[in-house]
Amino acid sequence: MPHRRNALTPEALAMVDAIARTGSFAAAAREMGKVPSALTYSVRQLEDALDVLLFDRSSRQAQLTPAGTELLVEGRRLLQEMDAVANRVRRVAGGWETELSISLDDIVSPTTMFELIETFSGLCTGDGEAGSGGGTRLRLRNDVLAGTWEALVHGQADLAIGVAGDFANPGGIQLEPLGHVDFVFCVAPHHPLAGAPDPLTPDCLLQHRAVAVADTAQRLTPVTVNLLPGQDVLTVPSLRLKLEALLRGLGCGYLPEPLVRPHLDAGHLVAKRGPRGDRPVALHYAWRGDRSGLGLGRALRWWLDQLAKPKTREALLHRQAGRLPG
Repeated sequence: MPHRRNALTPEALAMVDAIARTGSFAAAAREMGKVPSALTYSVRQLEDALDVLLFDRSSRQAQLTPAGTELLVEGRRLLQEMDAVANRVRRVAGGWETELSISLDDIVSPTTMFELIETFSGLCTGDGEAGSGGGTRLRLRNDVLAGTWEALVHGQADLAIGVAGDFANPGGIQLEPLGHVDFVFCVAPHHPLAGAPDPLTPDCLLQHRAVAVADTAQRLTPVTVNLLPGQDVLTVPSLRLKLEALLRGLGCGYLPEPLVRPHLDAGHLVAKRGPRGDRPVALHYAWRGDRSGLGLGRALRWWLDQLAKPKTREALLHRQAGRLPG
């Protein structure tokens, strides 16, 4: 029987997490690239080492016991801390990070982002030779709502741009304001709500399908915004697909004003007053580390320097095309 400490490996903790998320041993085995029998054997070894039962096998789905739930919660925290330590060691040792992962909320302007990447790619190394961000490889993620924060908290991203909402900070994460974005409730001109009197009431909206963008969070509780209980919903994976659905009259919903402005001006969409009004949404950018930047890699510091510029923040939120303001 393995020692308890030796049994609690990152692989074992990730295995418990996969089973809990997918709801079955078979689904978790597929996700991890294992056969179900091997996964079942690994779970039994872990249970023997800890001398506890982690999963209730009396039901068809893999249900965690109280002990299993505690291991899941603490295991996720440990995995998060391991990722944080590995990232810090890499930054301290190398100066320029080998890789920098950036989580972008779907609201961020891709045009502005790629212009920043062009500038970053033209940076020089310390000895003056041309390089790609000092040799740092960039990895971009597209996340939505709580998924942007989750990517940073769980070590899948070094920098998160477009964080919305008031999330619990586990410690060590810094946030700075990115800006505010107005959201407009809109429908196609041929949609029944186009001629309805403003403001639209909840009773009126319940009779029509809403179009919503799916939260990409898998571990945190997904965020649901501006949906009414019992309302028919068409769920799409991005704001741009939501825009396409609204243009086709497949539903109604809120979209960022910069994204829909050309379509409103052209008459392809009609702005309506929704129940919550047109209150702006506050967004942030976030990273792991102290405000002084000590211990941060040079690539991350470069991106934080760009985000500190008001014109850059404005362009990231309010421009869909064209050049970055000088």
